[in-house]
Amino acid sequence: MSELLSALPDRDWSRVLCIVAHPDDMEYGASAAVSHWTSRGIEVIYVLLTAGEAGMAEPPEVIAPLRKREQEAACASVGVSDLRILGHPDGMLVADLKLRKDIAKLVREIRPDAVLTANFDFEAYGGLNQADHRAAGLGVIDGVRDASNPWVFRELGDEGLRAWKTKAILVAGHPEPTHSVTVSQVDVDAAVKSLQSHESYLRHVTGHPVPSEFIPAVLAEGGEASGTEYAVSFKVYNLGGSDSE
Repeated sequence: MSELLSALPDRDWSRVLCIVAHPDDMEYGASAAVSHWTSRGIEVIYVLLTAGEAGMAEPPEVIAPLRKREQEAACASVGVSDLRILGHPDGMLVADLKLRKDIAKLVREIRPDAVLTANFDFEAYGGLNQADHRAAGLGVIDGVRDASNPWVFRELGDEGLRAWKTKAILVAGHPEPTHSVTVSQVDVDAAVKSLQSHESYLRHVTGHPVPSEFIPAVLAEGGEASGTEYAVSFKVYNLGGSDSE
């Protein structure tokens, strides 16, 4: 039998920042961990780098507000009240200095214990990973580390945003997870509801699995790897602390 995943050392955390490319990117299992955290009083902030406006057949000016409403409903189902959409162009996200600065600024403002993002491998989810996912992950890795260096983006320091060193970066959906968060049936149900909230988007995706079947199965796989019934698994990069520089 393979070694069980270690429990994520989140006992002393007070704030988690989730940064992903699109509406719905948090809803494929990771939102169960969010439900668990918010039920413990941990503040969770969602940041979408794009509005997902290019993800459906209708014009972007119609889709952007629709997807925002659906993401707000998804957030509410797991106890998240702080949703921010940065408005980078959907489908054309670039891991450049502007993205890194935007992320570094957020990290310095919010000062999270951990930053969560989604799998940004070249191959993921049974095929080639979408370009925005790859750019988002690289931007998060670099931007989080930029936030801890007072000599990178010095203008942020001039604005009063002191350097901040986050404890860890969590990557959801990684094929080689290192840690897990055990979640309850309540969290599983909340995660299902969060994905169901993207009703219009799910109708657009041909052959999308039924959330009430798909999400519990994903979380049961995490549970099997963790020695529990349900769990969310993550690849964790330990950055060594969350003390301000």
